[in-house]
Amino acid sequence: MEDSVTGPRRTPIKGRVIRASELGQYAYCARAWWLQTIREIPPANRRDLQQGEMAHRQHGRTVWLAGVLRWVALGLLALAILLALVTALR
Repeated sequence: MEDSVTGPRRTPIKGRVIRASELGQYAYCARAWWLQTIREIPPANRRDLQQGEMAHRQHGRTVWLAGVLRWVALGLLALAILLALVTALR
């Protein structure tokens, strides 16, 4: 099926998972969502989007590492307290 203004149409697949980012994109600009999702026209700023994805991945790794280091610090603190108690009781 083809529309004279928009060109060929795709029927969305039933049961397709809609990501939260798609909802945000649709809320921000329904036309951009339609062009990218339904018409499959890639965004013009693909390089910027890829750089943003890389920055998010790096941030995620940093947050993960901070969580691990927090647990290590708490473990070392518990060990130091335990050693102080054992030393004090001698």
